[in-house]
Amino acid sequence: MNKRLFNQSRDGPVSSNNIAVRFNEAELSGLKQLAVSPTLNDEFVAQLHELVGKDNVLTDQETRLSYGRDSLPYAKFCYRSGRLPGTLPVAVVRPASAEDISEVMKFSRANGIRVIPVGTSSGVLGGTIPLCNELVIDLTRLDKILHIDEINHLVTVQAGMNGWAFEEALNAVGWTAGHYPQSIKISTVGGWAACRGGGQASSRYGKIEDIVVGLKVVLPDGQMMAITPEARRAVGPSVKDIFIGSEGVLGVITELTLRIWRKPEVVENLVIAYADVEKAVSAARRIMQAELRPAIVRIYDDAETASRTEGQDEFKSRPVMTFLSFSGHRELVAAEKKIALDIVHSEGGKIAPLDAFNDWLESRYVSLSQRWTDQGYFMDTVEVVLPYDRLNDAYTKMKAAVKAINEDVHFGSHWSHVYPDGACQYMTFRLPPMDDEVALPQHAAIWDVLQQLALDNGGSISHHHGVGVFRGKWMKNELGVGLDLVQAIKDYLDPENLVNPGKLGLRSAADAVSING
Repeated sequence: MNKRLFNQSRDGPVSSNNIAVRFNEAELSGLKQLAVSPTLNDEFVAQLHELVGKDNVLTDQETRLSYGRDSLPYAKFCYRSGRLPGTLPVAVVRPASAEDISEVMKFSRANGIRVIPVGTSSGVLGGTIPLCNELVIDLTRLDKILHIDEINHLVTVQAGMNGWAFEEALNAVGWTAGHYPQSIKISTVGGWAACRGGGQASSRYGKIEDIVVGLKVVLPDGQMMAITPEARRAVGPSVKDIFIGSEGVLGVITELTLRIWRKPEVVENLVIAYADVEKAVSAARRIMQAELRPAIVRIYDDAETASRTEGQDEFKSRPVMTFLSFSGHRELVAAEKKIALDIVHSEGGKIAPLDAFNDWLESRYVSLSQRWTDQGYFMDTVEVVLPYDRLNDAYTKMKAAVKAINEDVHFGSHWSHVYPDGACQYMTFRLPPMDDEVALPQHAAIWDVLQQLALDNGGSISHHHGVGVFRGKWMKNELGVGLDLVQAIKDYLDPENLVNPGKLGLRSAADAVSING
Protein backbone atom coordinates (compact mmCIF):
# COMPACT_ATOMS: atom_id res chain seq x y z
CA MET A 1 0.00 0.00 0.00
CA ASN A 2 1.21 3.49 -0.81
CA LYS A 3 1.42 4.95 2.71
CA ARG A 4 1.66 8.55 1.53
CA LEU A 5 -1.97 8.39 0.40
CA PHE A 6 -3.34 8.25 3.89
CA ASN A 7 -3.99 10.30 7.01
CA GLN A 8 -5.08 8.90 10.33
CA SER A 9 -8.84 8.60 10.71
CA ARG A 10 -10.90 11.64 11.61
CA ASP A 11 -14.55 11.96 12.47
CA GLY A 12 -16.96 14.37 10.84
CA PRO A 13 -20.67 14.99 10.48
CA VAL A 14 -22.96 12.10 9.65
CA SER A 15 -23.52 11.98 5.88
CA SER A 16 -26.57 10.66 4.12
CA ASN A 17 -26.04 7.85 1.62
CA ASN A 18 -27.97 5.42 -0.51
CA ILE A 19 -26.66 2.14 0.87
CA ALA A 20 -29.40 -0.51 0.98
CA VAL A 21 -28.51 -2.08 4.33
CA ARG A 22 -27.85 0.10 7.34
CA PHE A 23 -26.40 -0.66 10.75
CA ASN A 24 -28.73 -0.82 13.71
CA GLU A 25 -27.78 1.26 16.74
CA ALA A 26 -26.19 -1.64 18.63
CA GLU A 27 -23.98 -2.55 15.67
CA LEU A 28 -23.00 1.05 15.04
CA SER A 29 -22.14 1.67 18.68
CA GLY A 30 -19.83 -1.34 18.73
CA LEU A 31 -18.17 -0.66 15.40
CA LYS A 32 -17.38 2.97 16.25
CA GLN A 33 -15.02 1.65 18.92
CA LEU A 34 -12.85 -0.13 16.34
CA ALA A 35 -9.22 0.81 15.85
CA VAL A 36 -8.43 3.86 13.78
CA SER A 37 -8.33 3.17 10.04
CA PRO A 38 -6.71 5.30 7.33
CA THR A 39 -8.44 7.98 5.30
CA LEU A 40 -7.29 9.63 2.10
CA ASN A 41 -4.80 12.42 2.74
CA ASP A 42 -5.79 16.06 2.42
CA GLU A 43 -3.92 16.61 -0.84
CA PHE A 44 -5.84 13.87 -2.62
CA VAL A 45 -9.13 14.85 -1.03
CA ALA A 46 -8.62 18.35 -2.45
CA GLN A 47 -7.97 16.90 -5.90
CA LEU A 48 -11.17 14.87 -5.69
CA HIS A 49 -13.05 18.03 -4.69
CA GLU A 50 -11.92 19.49 -8.01
CA LEU A 51 -13.16 16.44 -9.90
CA VAL A 52 -16.62 15.84 -8.36
CA GLY A 53 -17.29 18.79 -6.02
CA LYS A 54 -16.59 19.19 -2.31
CA ASP A 55 -20.01 17.93 -1.20
CA ASN A 56 -19.47 14.69 -3.11
CA VAL A 57 -16.31 13.56 -1.34
CA LEU A 58 -17.16 11.94 1.99
CA THR A 59 -14.60 10.95 4.61
CA ASP A 60 -16.52 10.89 7.91
CA GLN A 61 -16.46 7.68 9.90
CA GLU A 62 -20.14 6.83 9.78
CA THR A 63 -20.32 7.16 6.00
CA ARG A 64 -17.22 5.01 5.64
CA LEU A 65 -18.74 2.38 7.93
CA SER A 66 -21.89 2.35 5.80
CA TYR A 67 -19.93 1.84 2.60
CA GLY A 68 -17.74 -0.81 4.21
CA ARG A 69 -20.50 -3.38 3.96
CA ASP A 70 -23.01 -4.98 1.67
CA SER A 71 -25.72 -7.54 2.43
CA LEU A 72 -23.42 -10.55 2.84
CA PRO A 73 -24.92 -12.61 5.72
CA TYR A 74 -21.48 -13.64 7.00
CA ALA A 75 -20.63 -9.95 7.32
CA LYS A 76 -23.85 -9.37 9.28
CA PHE A 77 -22.75 -12.04 11.75
CA CYS A 78 -19.45 -10.18 12.14
CA TYR A 79 -21.16 -6.82 12.68
CA ARG A 80 -23.45 -8.38 15.27
CA SER A 81 -20.34 -9.37 17.22
CA GLY A 82 -18.67 -5.97 16.81
CA ARG A 83 -16.22 -7.03 14.11
CA LEU A 84 -15.58 -5.79 10.58
CA PRO A 85 -15.25 -8.57 7.99
CA GLY A 86 -13.17 -6.34 5.71
CA THR A 87 -11.79 -2.80 5.93
CA LEU A 88 -13.26 0.68 5.65
CA PRO A 89 -12.98 2.68 2.43
CA VAL A 90 -10.55 5.58 2.62
CA ALA A 91 -13.27 7.85 1.24
CA VAL A 92 -16.45 7.85 -0.83
CA VAL A 93 -16.86 9.87 -4.02
CA ARG A 94 -20.20 10.53 -5.70
CA PRO A 95 -19.68 11.43 -9.37
CA ALA A 96 -22.57 12.75 -11.45
CA SER A 97 -21.55 11.56 -14.91
CA ALA A 98 -19.48 9.08 -16.89
CA GLU A 99 -17.03 11.91 -17.52
CA ASP A 100 -16.64 12.40 -13.75
CA ILE A 101 -16.02 8.68 -13.34
CA SER A 102 -13.42 8.74 -16.10
CA GLU A 103 -11.53 11.50 -14.29
CA VAL A 104 -11.71 9.63 -10.98
CA MET A 105 -10.37 6.47 -12.64
CA LYS A 106 -7.50 8.41 -14.22
CA PHE A 107 -6.76 9.99 -10.84
CA SER A 108 -6.79 6.61 -9.07
CA ARG A 109 -4.46 5.02 -11.61
CA ALA A 110 -2.04 7.95 -11.55
CA ASN A 111 -1.82 7.77 -7.76
CA GLY A 112 -2.05 4.01 -7.18
CA ILE A 113 -5.39 4.24 -5.36
CA ARG A 114 -7.63 1.20 -5.44
CA VAL A 115 -11.33 1.74 -6.15
CA ILE A 116 -14.65 -0.09 -5.88
CA PRO A 117 -17.69 0.93 -7.95
CA VAL A 118 -20.83 0.70 -5.81
CA GLY A 119 -24.56 1.03 -6.43
CA THR A 120 -26.56 0.42 -3.26
CA SER A 121 -24.61 -2.57 -1.90
CA SER A 122 -27.61 -4.92 -1.96
CA GLY A 123 -25.47 -7.88 -3.06
CA VAL A 124 -25.21 -10.82 -0.69
CA LEU A 125 -21.69 -12.10 -1.43
CA GLY A 126 -19.37 -9.31 -0.33
CA GLY A 127 -18.77 -7.97 -3.83
CA THR A 128 -18.48 -4.36 -2.64
CA ILE A 129 -16.83 -4.93 0.75
CA PRO A 130 -13.44 -3.14 0.78
CA LEU A 131 -10.58 -5.56 1.43
CA CYS A 132 -7.73 -3.02 1.39
CA ASN A 133 -9.13 0.45 2.18
CA GLU A 134 -10.28 1.20 -1.37
CA LEU A 135 -11.86 4.44 -2.57
CA VAL A 136 -15.58 3.82 -3.13
CA ILE A 137 -17.21 5.28 -6.25
CA ASP A 138 -20.93 5.67 -5.49
CA LEU A 139 -22.90 5.60 -8.76
CA THR A 140 -26.33 6.59 -7.46
CA ARG A 141 -26.21 10.14 -8.85
CA LEU A 142 -26.37 8.56 -12.32
CA ASP A 143 -30.08 7.94 -11.88
CA LYS A 144 -32.02 8.84 -15.02
CA ILE A 145 -33.78 7.18 -17.92
CA LEU A 146 -32.22 8.78 -20.99
CA HIS A 147 -34.43 7.46 -23.78
CA ILE A 148 -37.34 5.11 -24.45
CA ASP A 149 -37.30 3.74 -28.00
CA GLU A 150 -40.87 2.63 -28.72
CA ILE A 151 -40.07 1.40 -32.23
CA ASN A 152 -37.27 -0.99 -31.24
CA HIS A 153 -38.62 -1.69 -27.72
CA LEU A 154 -35.49 -0.46 -25.94
CA VAL A 155 -34.72 1.81 -23.00
CA THR A 156 -31.44 3.54 -22.21
CA VAL A 157 -30.80 4.19 -18.52
CA GLN A 158 -27.95 5.33 -16.29
CA ALA A 159 -26.39 2.64 -14.14
CA GLY A 160 -27.15 4.16 -10.74
CA MET A 161 -30.93 4.36 -11.16
CA ASN A 162 -32.91 2.55 -8.47
CA GLY A 163 -34.58 -0.56 -9.86
CA TRP A 164 -38.03 0.19 -8.46
CA ALA A 165 -37.97 3.78 -9.71
CA PHE A 166 -36.88 2.47 -13.12
CA GLU A 167 -39.70 -0.07 -13.37
CA GLU A 168 -42.33 2.39 -12.10
CA ALA A 169 -41.22 4.99 -14.66
CA LEU A 170 -41.58 2.43 -17.44
CA ASN A 171 -44.96 1.24 -16.12
CA ALA A 172 -46.23 4.82 -16.12
CA VAL A 173 -45.91 4.92 -19.91
CA GLY A 174 -47.09 1.37 -20.56
CA TRP A 175 -43.84 -0.61 -20.50
CA THR A 176 -41.98 -3.11 -18.31
CA ALA A 177 -38.35 -4.19 -18.18
CA GLY A 178 -39.43 -7.70 -17.17
CA HIS A 179 -36.78 -7.84 -14.44
CA TYR A 180 -38.12 -8.17 -10.90
CA PRO A 181 -35.45 -9.31 -8.43
CA GLN A 182 -36.40 -9.50 -4.77
CA SER A 183 -33.96 -6.61 -4.29
CA ILE A 184 -35.68 -4.38 -6.88
CA LYS A 185 -36.45 -1.63 -4.33
CA ILE A 186 -32.88 -1.52 -2.96
CA SER A 187 -30.76 -2.30 -6.03
CA THR A 188 -29.66 -0.44 -9.17
CA VAL A 189 -29.98 -1.24 -12.85
CA GLY A 190 -26.21 -1.22 -13.25
CA GLY A 191 -25.87 -3.59 -10.32
CA TRP A 192 -28.23 -6.04 -12.00
CA ALA A 193 -25.89 -6.26 -14.99
CA ALA A 194 -22.66 -6.18 -12.99
CA CYS A 195 -23.81 -9.18 -10.92
CA ARG A 196 -25.57 -11.03 -13.79
CA GLY A 197 -28.81 -10.98 -11.86
CA GLY A 198 -32.12 -12.74 -12.36
CA GLY A 199 -35.66 -11.54 -11.77
CA GLN A 200 -38.74 -13.41 -10.62
CA ALA A 201 -40.12 -13.53 -14.18
CA SER A 202 -36.93 -14.90 -15.74
CA SER A 203 -38.74 -17.90 -17.23
CA ARG A 204 -40.57 -15.47 -19.53
CA TYR A 205 -38.22 -12.52 -20.01
CA GLY A 206 -34.83 -14.10 -19.32
CA LYS A 207 -32.09 -13.07 -16.92
CA ILE A 208 -30.39 -9.71 -17.18
CA GLU A 209 -27.86 -11.01 -19.72
CA ASP A 210 -30.81 -11.72 -22.04
CA ILE A 211 -32.28 -8.25 -21.50
CA VAL A 212 -29.23 -5.96 -21.78
CA VAL A 213 -28.27 -5.22 -25.40
CA GLY A 214 -25.88 -2.29 -24.99
CA LEU A 215 -23.48 -0.84 -22.42
CA LYS A 216 -21.21 2.09 -21.72
CA VAL A 217 -18.23 1.34 -19.50
CA VAL A 218 -15.37 3.38 -18.05
CA LEU A 219 -12.26 1.21 -18.16
CA PRO A 220 -9.62 1.17 -15.39
CA ASP A 221 -7.43 3.66 -17.28
CA GLY A 222 -10.34 6.10 -17.67
CA GLN A 223 -11.16 5.31 -21.29
CA MET A 224 -14.87 5.37 -22.06
CA MET A 225 -16.11 2.46 -24.14
CA ALA A 226 -19.52 2.10 -25.81
CA ILE A 227 -21.02 -1.23 -26.86
CA THR A 228 -23.83 -0.20 -29.17
CA PRO A 229 -27.20 -1.93 -28.86
CA GLU A 230 -27.82 -4.38 -31.69
CA ALA A 231 -30.45 -7.07 -32.16
CA ARG A 232 -27.67 -9.56 -33.02
CA ARG A 233 -24.08 -9.31 -34.22
CA ALA A 234 -21.29 -11.56 -35.50
CA VAL A 235 -18.13 -9.55 -34.89
CA GLY A 236 -16.13 -11.95 -32.78
CA PRO A 237 -16.60 -12.80 -29.09
CA SER A 238 -19.20 -10.75 -27.22
CA VAL A 239 -17.47 -7.79 -25.60
CA LYS A 240 -20.74 -6.90 -23.87
CA ASP A 241 -20.77 -10.22 -22.03
CA ILE A 242 -17.27 -9.67 -20.67
CA PHE A 243 -18.75 -6.91 -18.51
CA ILE A 244 -22.11 -8.47 -17.64
CA GLY A 245 -21.28 -10.39 -14.47
CA SER A 246 -17.88 -8.73 -14.06
CA GLU A 247 -18.87 -7.31 -10.64
CA GLY A 248 -16.84 -4.13 -11.03
CA VAL A 249 -13.44 -5.79 -11.47
CA LEU A 250 -12.97 -4.77 -15.13
CA GLY A 251 -14.35 -1.24 -15.07
CA VAL A 252 -17.43 0.80 -14.22
CA ILE A 253 -20.72 0.30 -16.06
CA THR A 254 -22.25 3.77 -16.47
CA GLU A 255 -25.12 3.29 -18.92
CA LEU A 256 -27.23 0.41 -20.22
CA THR A 257 -29.67 -0.22 -23.03
CA LEU A 258 -32.24 -2.90 -22.24
CA ARG A 259 -35.09 -4.62 -24.03
CA ILE A 260 -38.57 -3.65 -22.81
CA TRP A 261 -42.03 -5.11 -23.29
CA ARG A 262 -45.55 -3.74 -23.29
CA LYS A 263 -47.32 -4.23 -19.98
CA PRO A 264 -49.38 -7.43 -20.25
CA GLU A 265 -53.04 -7.21 -21.17
CA VAL A 266 -53.99 -9.94 -18.69
CA VAL A 267 -52.35 -11.94 -15.91
CA GLU A 268 -53.59 -15.39 -14.84
CA ASN A 269 -52.27 -16.83 -11.57
CA LEU A 270 -52.56 -20.40 -10.31
CA VAL A 271 -51.63 -22.26 -7.12
CA ILE A 272 -51.14 -26.01 -7.46
CA ALA A 273 -50.60 -28.71 -4.84
CA TYR A 274 -48.46 -31.75 -5.70
CA ALA A 275 -47.65 -34.97 -3.90
CA ASP A 276 -43.90 -34.36 -3.93
CA VAL A 277 -41.07 -32.28 -5.37
CA GLU A 278 -40.43 -34.80 -8.13
CA LYS A 279 -43.97 -34.41 -9.52
CA ALA A 280 -43.84 -30.61 -9.27
CA VAL A 281 -40.47 -30.37 -11.01
CA SER A 282 -41.57 -32.79 -13.72
CA ALA A 283 -44.61 -30.62 -14.45
CA ALA A 284 -42.47 -27.46 -14.61
CA ARG A 285 -39.97 -29.15 -16.92
CA ARG A 286 -42.70 -30.33 -19.27
CA ILE A 287 -44.33 -26.89 -19.31
CA MET A 288 -41.05 -25.25 -20.32
CA GLN A 289 -40.23 -27.97 -22.83
CA ALA A 290 -43.69 -27.51 -24.37
CA GLU A 291 -42.37 -24.05 -25.31
CA LEU A 292 -44.80 -22.22 -23.05
CA ARG A 293 -43.63 -18.98 -21.46
CA PRO A 294 -44.98 -18.67 -17.93
CA ALA A 295 -44.04 -15.40 -16.26
CA ILE A 296 -43.66 -17.09 -12.88
CA VAL A 297 -42.94 -20.67 -11.88
CA ARG A 298 -42.19 -21.18 -8.18
CA ILE A 299 -42.04 -24.62 -6.59
CA TYR A 300 -41.76 -24.86 -2.81
CA ASP A 301 -40.60 -27.98 -1.00
CA ASP A 302 -42.61 -29.31 1.92
CA ALA A 303 -40.77 -27.17 4.50
CA GLU A 304 -41.38 -23.92 2.63
CA THR A 305 -44.91 -24.92 1.63
CA ALA A 306 -45.87 -25.60 5.25
CA SER A 307 -44.79 -22.11 6.31
CA ARG A 308 -47.05 -20.55 3.66
CA THR A 309 -50.18 -22.73 3.74
CA GLU A 310 -51.11 -23.25 7.37
CA GLY A 311 -54.72 -24.43 7.68
CA GLN A 312 -55.23 -25.16 3.97
CA ASP A 313 -56.60 -28.67 3.47
CA GLU A 314 -55.38 -28.94 -0.12
CA PHE A 315 -51.80 -29.35 1.10
CA LYS A 316 -52.37 -32.08 3.71
CA SER A 317 -52.00 -34.89 1.18
CA ARG A 318 -50.13 -32.83 -1.40
CA PRO A 319 -47.48 -30.94 0.62
CA VAL A 320 -45.57 -29.32 -2.26
CA MET A 321 -46.86 -26.02 -3.68
CA THR A 322 -46.28 -24.41 -7.07
CA PHE A 323 -47.13 -20.90 -8.23
CA LEU A 324 -47.78 -20.59 -11.93
CA SER A 325 -48.51 -17.32 -13.75
CA PHE A 326 -49.12 -16.48 -17.39
CA SER A 327 -49.24 -12.94 -18.74
CA GLY A 328 -49.61 -11.21 -22.09
CA HIS A 329 -52.31 -11.10 -24.76
CA ARG A 330 -55.62 -12.55 -23.60
CA GLU A 331 -55.86 -15.26 -26.28
CA LEU A 332 -52.27 -16.41 -25.82
CA VAL A 333 -52.62 -16.54 -22.04
CA ALA A 334 -55.78 -18.63 -22.32
CA ALA A 335 -54.09 -21.07 -24.70
CA GLU A 336 -50.93 -21.38 -22.58
CA LYS A 337 -52.94 -21.85 -19.40
CA LYS A 338 -54.99 -24.66 -20.99
CA ILE A 339 -51.90 -26.55 -22.18
CA ALA A 340 -50.18 -26.06 -18.82
CA LEU A 341 -53.18 -27.34 -16.86
CA ASP A 342 -53.26 -30.51 -18.96
CA ILE A 343 -49.66 -31.12 -17.89
CA VAL A 344 -50.40 -30.20 -14.26
CA HIS A 345 -53.28 -32.67 -14.03
CA SER A 346 -51.27 -35.45 -15.66
CA GLU A 347 -48.71 -35.07 -12.84
CA GLY A 348 -51.42 -35.32 -10.18
CA GLY A 349 -51.53 -31.61 -9.41
CA LYS A 350 -54.59 -30.11 -7.74
CA ILE A 351 -55.67 -26.48 -8.03
CA ALA A 352 -55.57 -24.70 -4.66
CA PRO A 353 -56.77 -21.27 -3.45
CA LEU A 354 -54.75 -18.20 -4.41
CA ASP A 355 -54.17 -17.06 -0.81
CA ALA A 356 -50.49 -18.03 -0.68
CA PHE A 357 -49.81 -16.49 -4.11
CA ASN A 358 -51.49 -13.23 -3.09
CA ASP A 359 -49.52 -13.15 0.16
CA TRP A 360 -46.31 -13.61 -1.81
CA LEU A 361 -47.22 -10.83 -4.23
CA GLU A 362 -47.64 -8.49 -1.25
CA SER A 363 -44.26 -9.36 0.28
CA ARG A 364 -42.07 -10.57 -2.59
CA TYR A 365 -39.67 -7.62 -2.43
CA VAL A 366 -39.12 -7.89 1.32
CA SER A 367 -36.31 -9.93 2.89
CA LEU A 368 -36.92 -11.41 6.34
CA SER A 369 -33.31 -12.41 6.95
CA GLN A 370 -32.48 -9.39 9.13
CA ARG A 371 -35.28 -10.31 11.52
CA TRP A 372 -33.70 -13.71 12.14
CA THR A 373 -30.20 -12.25 12.35
CA ASP A 374 -31.35 -9.75 14.98
CA GLN A 375 -32.62 -12.70 17.05
CA GLY A 376 -29.20 -14.37 16.97
CA TYR A 377 -29.79 -16.90 14.20
CA PHE A 378 -27.31 -17.62 11.41
CA MET A 379 -29.44 -17.40 8.26
CA ASP A 380 -28.18 -17.58 4.70
CA THR A 381 -29.27 -18.52 1.18
CA VAL A 382 -27.49 -20.48 -1.53
CA GLU A 383 -28.82 -20.59 -5.10
CA VAL A 384 -27.41 -23.08 -7.57
CA VAL A 385 -28.35 -24.36 -11.02
CA LEU A 386 -29.08 -28.04 -11.65
CA PRO A 387 -30.02 -30.04 -14.75
CA TYR A 388 -33.36 -31.81 -14.53
CA ASP A 389 -31.92 -35.33 -14.72
CA ARG A 390 -29.89 -34.73 -11.53
CA LEU A 391 -32.10 -32.26 -9.68
CA ASN A 392 -34.19 -34.53 -7.47
CA ASP A 393 -31.25 -36.65 -6.36
CA ALA A 394 -29.11 -33.56 -5.74
CA TYR A 395 -31.85 -31.94 -3.64
CA THR A 396 -32.17 -35.05 -1.46
CA LYS A 397 -28.40 -35.26 -0.97
CA MET A 398 -28.09 -31.56 -0.18
CA LYS A 399 -30.84 -31.65 2.42
CA ALA A 400 -29.28 -34.71 4.10
CA ALA A 401 -25.80 -33.19 4.03
CA VAL A 402 -26.95 -29.97 5.69
CA LYS A 403 -28.87 -31.87 8.38
CA ALA A 404 -25.76 -33.97 9.04
CA ILE A 405 -23.85 -30.80 9.94
CA ASN A 406 -26.51 -29.67 12.44
CA GLU A 407 -29.71 -31.63 12.92
CA ASP A 408 -31.45 -28.54 14.32
CA VAL A 409 -30.86 -26.41 11.22
CA HIS A 410 -33.89 -25.19 9.29
CA PHE A 411 -33.49 -26.11 5.62
CA GLY A 412 -35.93 -25.28 2.86
CA SER A 413 -35.76 -24.99 -0.88
CA HIS A 414 -37.69 -23.51 -3.75
CA TRP A 415 -37.21 -23.52 -7.51
CA SER A 416 -38.06 -20.08 -8.88
CA HIS A 417 -36.27 -19.84 -12.24
CA VAL A 418 -37.03 -22.73 -14.59
CA TYR A 419 -35.84 -23.29 -18.14
CA PRO A 420 -36.18 -26.07 -20.71
CA ASP A 421 -32.89 -27.66 -19.60
CA GLY A 422 -32.70 -27.04 -15.86
CA ALA A 423 -33.67 -24.87 -12.92
CA CYS A 424 -32.36 -22.70 -10.13
CA GLN A 425 -32.56 -24.40 -6.74
CA TYR A 426 -32.71 -21.66 -4.09
CA MET A 427 -31.95 -22.95 -0.60
CA THR A 428 -32.46 -21.21 2.72
CA PHE A 429 -30.78 -22.48 5.87
CA ARG A 430 -30.98 -21.12 9.39
CA LEU A 431 -28.73 -22.24 12.22
CA PRO A 432 -30.02 -21.64 15.77
CA PRO A 433 -28.42 -19.05 18.06
CA MET A 434 -25.04 -20.18 19.41
CA ASP A 435 -21.51 -18.88 19.87
CA ASP A 436 -19.75 -17.67 16.72
CA GLU A 437 -16.93 -20.13 17.39
CA VAL A 438 -19.39 -22.99 16.92
CA ALA A 439 -21.75 -21.51 14.35
CA LEU A 440 -19.35 -20.02 11.81
CA PRO A 441 -17.51 -23.30 11.06
CA GLN A 442 -20.91 -24.95 10.58
CA HIS A 443 -22.03 -22.11 8.33
CA ALA A 444 -18.86 -22.55 6.24
CA ALA A 445 -19.32 -26.32 6.11
CA ILE A 446 -22.88 -25.94 4.80
CA TRP A 447 -21.68 -23.62 2.06
CA ASP A 448 -18.89 -26.04 1.15
CA VAL A 449 -21.15 -29.06 0.84
CA LEU A 450 -23.88 -27.26 -1.13
CA GLN A 451 -21.45 -25.76 -3.63
CA GLN A 452 -19.58 -29.04 -4.10
CA LEU A 453 -22.76 -31.06 -4.54
CA ALA A 454 -23.96 -28.59 -7.18
CA LEU A 455 -20.76 -29.18 -9.15
CA ASP A 456 -20.82 -32.95 -8.55
CA ASN A 457 -24.30 -33.06 -10.06
CA GLY A 458 -23.50 -31.19 -13.25
CA GLY A 459 -24.68 -27.80 -12.02
CA SER A 460 -23.37 -24.31 -11.41
CA ILE A 461 -22.45 -22.77 -8.07
CA SER A 462 -24.59 -19.67 -8.77
CA HIS A 463 -27.69 -18.71 -10.73
CA HIS A 464 -28.10 -14.98 -10.00
CA HIS A 465 -26.42 -13.86 -6.76
CA GLY A 466 -23.00 -13.82 -8.38
CA VAL A 467 -19.61 -14.46 -6.80
CA GLY A 468 -18.32 -11.45 -4.86
CA VAL A 469 -15.63 -12.43 -2.40
CA PHE A 470 -17.49 -15.19 -0.58
CA ARG A 471 -17.83 -17.59 -3.53
CA GLY A 472 -14.36 -16.95 -4.91
CA LYS A 473 -12.78 -20.15 -3.64
CA TRP A 474 -15.12 -22.30 -5.75
CA MET A 475 -14.58 -20.44 -9.03
CA LYS A 476 -11.62 -22.54 -10.19
CA ASN A 477 -13.62 -25.72 -9.61
CA GLU A 478 -16.38 -24.49 -11.91
CA LEU A 479 -14.46 -22.59 -14.59
CA GLY A 480 -11.12 -24.40 -14.64
CA VAL A 481 -8.80 -22.74 -17.15
CA GLY A 482 -11.66 -20.34 -17.91
CA LEU A 483 -10.82 -18.52 -14.68
CA ASP A 484 -7.25 -18.05 -15.96
CA LEU A 485 -8.76 -16.42 -19.06
CA VAL A 486 -10.78 -14.01 -16.90
CA GLN A 487 -7.64 -13.23 -14.88
CA ALA A 488 -5.75 -12.51 -18.12
CA ILE A 489 -8.44 -10.05 -19.22
CA LYS A 490 -8.26 -8.42 -15.78
CA ASP A 491 -4.46 -8.18 -15.98
CA TYR A 492 -4.66 -6.56 -19.42
CA LEU A 493 -7.26 -3.96 -18.47
CA ASP A 494 -6.04 -3.37 -14.91
CA PRO A 495 -2.35 -4.37 -14.69
CA GLU A 496 -1.92 -2.76 -11.27
CA ASN A 497 -5.00 -4.56 -9.87
CA LEU A 498 -6.59 -1.32 -8.67
CA VAL A 499 -10.27 -1.98 -9.49
CA ASN A 500 -12.16 -4.09 -6.93
CA PRO A 501 -9.29 -6.52 -6.35
CA GLY A 502 -9.89 -9.92 -4.80
CA LYS A 503 -13.41 -10.47 -6.15
CA LEU A 504 -14.71 -13.12 -8.61
CA GLY A 505 -12.03 -15.53 -7.40
CA LEU A 506 -9.35 -13.34 -9.00
CA ARG A 507 -6.01 -12.24 -7.57
CA SER A 508 -6.24 -10.15 -4.43
CA ALA A 509 -4.04 -7.24 -3.41
CA ALA A 510 -0.96 -8.13 -1.38
CA ASP A 511 -2.17 -6.19 1.66
CA ALA A 512 -5.84 -7.26 1.46
CA VAL A 513 -7.63 -8.84 4.38
CA SER A 514 -9.21 -12.25 3.92
CA ILE A 515 -12.91 -12.81 4.49
CA ASN A 516 -13.35 -16.29 5.84
CA GLY A 517 -16.38 -18.37 5.13
